[in-house]
Amino acid sequence: MVKSDKWIKQMSFEYKMIEPFEERQMRDGKISFGTSSYGYDMRLSNEFMVIDKVTKEEVVDPKKMPEKLFENIKVKDCIVIPPNSIVLGKTIEYFRIPKNILTITFGKSTYARCGIFVNVTPFEPEWEGKATIPIVNTVSVPVKVYVNEGIAQVLFLETGNICDISYADRGGKYQKQKTITPAKI
Repeated sequence: MVKSDKWIKQMSFEYKMIEPFEERQMRDGKISFGTSSYGYDMRLSNEFMVIDKVTKEEVVDPKKMPEKLFENIKVKDCIVIPPNSIVLGKTIEYFRIPKNILTITFGKSTYARCGIFVNVTPFEPEWEGKATIPIVNTVSVPVKVYVNEGIAQVLFLETGNICDISYADRGGKYQKQKTITPAKI
């Protein structure tokens, strides 16, 4: 069952499921963020990791991700993502997912209509942290992405029963991350 705005507000106030938490959807000239009817529109922080100085001979390997490929940057208002490229960002919000909940995240349609796609894997039961957000520019021109505004919507799905082993129970490698975390095994 998909959880409603009322449930999201209750869980965020009582159990600190989302911090900081915006209890209503904010717009006012911004790409919307905050609580929606059946989800939460999370915001993008101003910190990024960009792939820098990759030669044609190099291969990006998720099992051996060299930190030297990335440059850490901070921006003030927005980041311009070059054509056909990817940057890693993170959420402003810190999430604490209950043991009977799984999330699915979708990119904002405003960005999708500009060729920007985000891929955020499900937040598993009892995962917590700031989400690392891969942001891909699929078009042949640069695209602006705004910080402190909505980047993706999280839907919260309640399971019929509690899992035997949660993400926390198995010591998941991305548990309690507060920084942008590239691929690791």
